[in-house]
Amino acid sequence: MVKSKSTEQQKRRLKLALPDDPVIPVLSELSKQIDTPLYIVGGYIRDLLLGQKVKDIDVMAAGNGISVAKAFAEKIGVKQVIVYEKFGTAMVKLPDRDIEFVGARKEKYHERSRKPSVQPATVDDDLSRRDFTINAIAVALHPSEYGKLLDPFKGRADLRKNIIRTPLDPDETFDDDPLRMLRAIRFATRLNFSIHKDTLQGIKKNKERISIVSQERVTDELLKILQADKPSTGFMLLKETGLLAIIFPELDALAGVDQRYEHHHKDVFYHTLEVLDNISEHTDDLYLRIAALLHDIAKPKTKAFHPQHGWTFHGHEELGARMVKHLFRRLKLPLDRVPYVEKLVRLHLRPMALVDEGVTDSAIRRLLFETGEEIDDLMKLCRADITSKNPRKVQQYLNNYNRLVKRMEEIEEKDRLRNWQPPIRGDEIMERFNIPPSKLVGLLKKAVEDAILDGKIPNEYDAALEYLYTVKDDIISEYNKKVDSKHKN
Repeated sequence: MVKSKSTEQQKRRLKLALPDDPVIPVLSELSKQIDTPLYIVGGYIRDLLLGQKVKDIDVMAAGNGISVAKAFAEKIGVKQVIVYEKFGTAMVKLPDRDIEFVGARKEKYHERSRKPSVQPATVDDDLSRRDFTINAIAVALHPSEYGKLLDPFKGRADLRKNIIRTPLDPDETFDDDPLRMLRAIRFATRLNFSIHKDTLQGIKKNKERISIVSQERVTDELLKILQADKPSTGFMLLKETGLLAIIFPELDALAGVDQRYEHHHKDVFYHTLEVLDNISEHTDDLYLRIAALLHDIAKPKTKAFHPQHGWTFHGHEELGARMVKHLFRRLKLPLDRVPYVEKLVRLHLRPMALVDEGVTDSAIRRLLFETGEEIDDLMKLCRADITSKNPRKVQQYLNNYNRLVKRMEEIEEKDRLRNWQPPIRGDEIMERFNIPPSKLVGLLKKAVEDAILDGKIPNEYDAALEYLYTVKDDIISEYNKKVDSKHKN
């Protein structure tokens, strides 16, 4: 029987031209050598079809993935293979990327378990248990079927339509691994795709299951959403599906507008997302983006209504800064980045208070002193915080900040205050005046700091020492009076 032309064209369409990648011929030769079908699967194929840069390779074996990884490592002369025995996976690290091997498998989370159970399966089973159709595409490497494309769930069609969809019923897919709900939102955000209505409904229905997933895995997905070009898309989806209230209740609490009489305030949640998108246009710095996300995090706790003034949020910047460490601990973020984010949250309103022309140099010196090397990032955050819909107001705010930056540059050039340390250190104060370590040492040191910041004396050692000798007796006397009074009481 002669095959039709359309059938021949269909066969050609089922082959994918793999890139000129030195690893791929080695894998193909290995597949023949060990007589085991091997497939490139998942993100590598998805990104290749999207025309994006490809790097790390996931290899699925119709057999034991760990033994294939070891055979591959021996073939290319790599000694170490990183093995994850429990999950039946292994990784070979090359200088420029990672090659991960896995046997075709099924995996499933039990009712309250944070770790999946894994069982061997067929190649078709493996593709069916993948998270989304766009990741359930495989390409054969064995020379007998090299380049053959396996796409049982029409992942290529979903790539063309920009859709995130589960290969099986969403309930089954999300029950197998609840983290996939966050992954759906992450892929939609980073690829600028839509989530299929059935998949979106499945997330809403199964959202409570996310509580069994480890915090580390949840946070990893949150950070990937934060690193997208427009991270607000992801947080809007988290809010819509109900996941945000479970994994980040403080952020979820920002939503809503209250109105009393003629007074109302803008929705802090949507304002925060605007600020986040604004700053993401100008920086890839993850922790600067986190500072934008958290800059108004304490507003719900500080909200108050005054009939004469309307809604106020007094002290939200200070309380917000104090919340940062707690949030970092719970989200399992690195605590060494806490001071940076705390500082930006605490100071994000200060520049706005300094834009008036009548503001003294000393007020600007204090901001430079307190901010140090983070002053440029603080100003990025302040500019991103302008979310008015009135272009004239936006330009006015930007002009104000530009004038402030110019004044800061002039004062910085004159006084050298960035990362400034007072000329006289605490240990010298203790030695000169025979004072033990105490609060008094800090008071004397602060007196010198204030005098320099207020412009009373130049930022020089001799001037600072002379000033200290003139004020020390009064400071020591006042300190002793307070200590004596405390003891009597």
